[in-house]
Amino acid sequence: MTNITMKQLRYFDALARHGHFGRAAAACAISQPALSVQVRELEETLGASLVERGPRQVRLTGLGEEFAERAHAILRSVDDLANLARASRGKMAGQLRIGFIPTVAPYVLPGFAAELAGRYPDLALSPREAITEKLLQALRDGRLDAAVVALPLSEPSLHEMPLFDEEFVLVRSEEEADKPVPDSKTLREMRLLLLEEGHCFRDQALSFCNLTSPLPRDLMEGSSLSTLVRMVGAGIGVTLIPEMAVPFETRTAPVSVAHLAKPRPSRSIGLVWRKTNPLADQLRLLAEILRETATGQLPE
Repeated sequence: MTNITMKQLRYFDALARHGHFGRAAAACAISQPALSVQVRELEETLGASLVERGPRQVRLTGLGEEFAERAHAILRSVDDLANLARASRGKMAGQLRIGFIPTVAPYVLPGFAAELAGRYPDLALSPREAITEKLLQALRDGRLDAAVVALPLSEPSLHEMPLFDEEFVLVRSEEEADKPVPDSKTLREMRLLLLEEGHCFRDQALSFCNLTSPLPRDLMEGSSLSTLVRMVGAGIGVTLIPEMAVPFETRTAPVSVAHLAKPRPSRSIGLVWRKTNPLADQLRLLAEILRETATGQLPE
């Protein structure tokens, strides 16, 4: 048992999370045979099988499931020890793993990364863009230090720090620029373009329009705000986007932008991290940089 290594635990943890040698190896940035060898050596050290190997996927044995849970707890504790040491030095250095939801990342991340590089050259930014649920799971698992998401959340284990609020605006074709701005009831009767399921911005737009399942059959979905705006420019429908996205997404599309009647739909964006994270003081400082970067993109 004394021959168990941290490398073996990390590789097995990845395999337990992904359920596939190839995907686990990719997540660990190593070859599949190398990961397989480490897991096999771990099993030999234990004298028991942790996984059932199949042609397309692997399944954890009963021991494997319990071992995976304890291995993950050990890895989180080790990461927290490393963060504790970083925090004690009081210096912005090392790796910062931060996630962004897709409706924020393109507009904030480039400026934020540039600002960090200028202020803290010893800090290595490792960003990730994903929908809220995937970011929250990565936070729970200790694979992210913090995440930029829409607030509020119902996560007692996470600390929330609000960054900024922004309104949603209506994007229509150029030909509709002089028409009256529809209210939420009228929007329900229009061909509304939304992000696909899983995006919190989609849920916020549906809430404003008071749309619930079953949704209208002519409601259309896209994978990004850029796609939605270009579909509007092609005359397919209308959409809602956050104010921050306007200068980026509408400058080359034949569309018009209008503010909705009050009370206008809006969202609150914040930085969240685990309450047990020793880097809390550094993350608060980074949140201020994020706020400065983001508000520079919002209209006066």
